[in-house]
Amino acid sequence: MSEIFHDLNDVTVRGISVSEMANNVYLVTSKADGAQLLIDAADDAKAITGLIQSASSDAEVPTSLAGIATTHQHWDHIRALQEMVDSTGVKTYAGAEDAAGILEGSSVKIDAPLGHGDKVFVGSTVLECVHLRGHTPGSIAFVLRDSGGTVLIFSGDSLFPGGVGNTGNDSQRFTSLLDDVTERLFGHYPDESIVLTGHGDSTTLGRERPHLEEWRSRGW
Repeated sequence: MSEIFHDLNDVTVRGISVSEMANNVYLVTSKADGAQLLIDAADDAKAITGLIQSASSDAEVPTSLAGIATTHQHWDHIRALQEMVDSTGVKTYAGAEDAAGILEGSSVKIDAPLGHGDKVFVGSTVLECVHLRGHTPGSIAFVLRDSGGTVLIFSGDSLFPGGVGNTGNDSQRFTSLLDDVTERLFGHYPDESIVLTGHGDSTTLGRERPHLEEWRSRGW
């Protein structure tokens, strides 16, 4: 059973948790035209297909999957990617620096390699691409600004409640990720922005902002 995370002016966002890694899989449906974007085909293609089917009433016109976006190349975020691409034939999106890793891990060639500032268009819905370097070289956060004022940040494994993503105890990677998160997310989007993470609970930028220097001091 899927859960509606957010029912906004322009879109509905549904999500499910899959696999022993409790990966979050999100589905964005554009209400105006029914176009849908799947974010992270992590595992369990049957459950993901059910998620897509459950959103068939989320627009007043017929819904149709238009694309699959991957936040980063790690194995636990791509286990159902090939099966979903094979069954739907839709366009694939991911960070340019992670495209080779996704191809190696899933046999899926990314159709649209993304960089910082690029946009993903799904019907009338636009998601901004924010490159966050550190968890992986090509990690991308996808940001949706709804006309009602809500901002959703699909952060992958780059930002969680309580800190940034795992950088393998590498101080350079940690500094890179925290710098990018600080400048490109906290420095650019409002505190009310909702962060939809790759695993576990959501948070907001405002809830996490007071702890940025604490994270930098502790080094993780």
